Amino acid sequence: MPPATPLLDRIRTPADLKNYSAEQLKQIAEELRAETVHAVSQTGGHLGASLGVVELTVAIHAIFDTPKDRLIWDVGHQAYPHKILTGRRDRIRSLRQGGGLSGFTRRSESEYDPFGAAHSSTSISAGLGMAVARDMLRPGGKRNDQSVIAVIGDGSMSAGMAYEAMNNAGAMRSRLIVVLNDNDMSIAPPVGAMSAYLSRLISSRPFLSLRDVMARLARRFPAPLERAARRADEFARGILTGGTLFEELGFYYVGPIDGHNLDHLLPLLRNLRDADTGPPVLLHVVTKKGKGYPPAEAAPDKYHAVAKFNVVTGAQNKAPPGPPTYTGVFAKALIAEAERDDRIVAITAAMPSGTGLDQFQKRFPRRTFDVGIAEQHAVTFAAGMATEGIKPFVAIYSTFLQRAYDQVVHDVALQKLPVRFALDRAGLVGADGATHAGAYDIAYLGCIPEMVLMAPSDEVELAHMVATAAAHDSGPIAFRFPRGEGFGLEEVPARGTVLEIGKGRVLREGGKVALLSYGTRLQECLRAAEELAAQGLPCTVADARFAKPLDTALVERLAREHEVLVTLEEGSVCGFGALVMQHLATQGIFDAGLKFRPMCLPDAFIDHDTPKKQYEEAGLSAASIVATVLGALGEARGTATAPARA
Repeated sequence: MPPATPLLDRIRTPADLKNYSAEQLKQIAEELRAETVHAVSQTGGHLGASLGVVELTVAIHAIFDTPKDRLIWDVGHQAYPHKILTGRRDRIRSLRQGGGLSGFTRRSESEYDPFGAAHSSTSISAGLGMAVARDMLRPGGKRNDQSVIAVIGDGSMSAGMAYEAMNNAGAMRSRLIVVLNDNDMSIAPPVGAMSAYLSRLISSRPFLSLRDVMARLARRFPAPLERAARRADEFARGILTGGTLFEELGFYYVGPIDGHNLDHLLPLLRNLRDADTGPPVLLHVVTKKGKGYPPAEAAPDKYHAVAKFNVVTGAQNKAPPGPPTYTGVFAKALIAEAERDDRIVAITAAMPSGTGLDQFQKRFPRRTFDVGIAEQHAVTFAAGMATEGIKPFVAIYSTFLQRAYDQVVHDVALQKLPVRFALDRAGLVGADGATHAGAYDIAYLGCIPEMVLMAPSDEVELAHMVATAAAHDSGPIAFRFPRGEGFGLEEVPARGTVLEIGKGRVLREGGKVALLSYGTRLQECLRAAEELAAQGLPCTVADARFAKPLDTALVERLAREHEVLVTLEEGSVCGFGALVMQHLATQGIFDAGLKFRPMCLPDAFIDHDTPKKQYEEAGLSAASIVATVLGALGEARGTATAPARA
């Protein structure tokens, strides 16, 4: 049963919150927390972070005038309570489902989402851009005509981009409010009523006005005295509140305060809203992930992202036992290699459990490095280790490695350093949608000289590719694998076998049609081959294994011995199919009349849904393969489903 929410039921837009007292807002916050728990129990999603910002969400929307005032969440998985308060409550139980609400903020979803945020550490940059645009468009207006508020989690503050933005914002002195949501006490604990009082005092208009007057007066002093006065001001407030680092970056630091106490939050946010002088402000609030839901408070790591669960017990719905996940296979295979080679280390960018490296860390704690949300640093850190003979495996989601592209090119490939890239979440990823889809790595890595690219067709092949990467010392090598379970085809070996670089394999010989798969679409190719054989069209099915170096002998044989050649991949245009096509074109094989059909993800962003439905929409199912082959042959055999999309 949904929880009773008598006050929350009256909220249609955030403006309605302005009609309630502080005591009533506390009740609304409790009802909002209960509604969030119940909704996520039915859909799954990011629970802990959202529960931690309930009071902060209520306070910001009660004090500021959204959507005129811009509110940016970083990362967007904190934003479930925000969605409920901003006119999307009736759809909150469609969260992360096909056709439903996104699990992150999204501009096309609501005017209350001014910036999409599914990758971290972007909010301060985006907020500064909005603030500068406001100042350009309203040169004669008051600086507090429109507020820009960026709420950034302390994890997101580990990324260099956040500090680049703060450095720029501090120099520009545009009016911007950054709320640092410190939910791990990683910077400073709250210090109770005195901290709240001091924060209200130094954020108040009289104090800011007096400080501004004193600053103008100090500028009349000789330069040494002015610098001394400024330092004295910073030192005095630093003693009282901390925040010296942010002050040095040009921000006016306020905090830390209890982010769950509306009696503290409301007057302080009101002060910041009304201020029209001074530099950008950083408000430091301390919150607790999972706040108000005991199971999530007790195990914030397990309730960061959850499956559907029982609200009363907190027990998450577990899928029946199935084949091992690709992530689990990777972790075991890497451990097996590391047990035989003490030069192997593992590096992750704040995703140890997501990439399976938490298991590696248990076995080799001193050979595991979590560098925080800092993908650029992770890659160059690995490159530095590689120069000294260490064998680094950099385990990063495909979508996150995009953030370190220059480092892959300049710091690794250009220097021919043997860094191993394990790209998890390759292809389409289901409920996380387009922002987390690993659609582009084949294309963006395939154009880099010296890079070896592999993709396993199943979990057994993944174990072999981990072994192959461990043995490869002549330059960078990358292998990609999808989210979720393998196929359970056979028992995964305790340790993989090193593959010959650049060699594919043929699984089935046929007639005039050849299907060449790169990655886990191989099983769909085999299903399509069965259906085509039943229609009198026996097919050759091959597993490329490598996109670079390409198995040119295999590609040429398939092209010369078959009338139709279809390539399959779980990646974007300009990927594996393009590499095959380029080779065939340079060899003049197209001149012989080959019907070549590359099948890949469409040139579009695919919304969140189940992976099965996503691949059907992308035109990469067995039925689409059959339709593509029949279309290429110009034959009207059987019933072709929707045409494949390339």
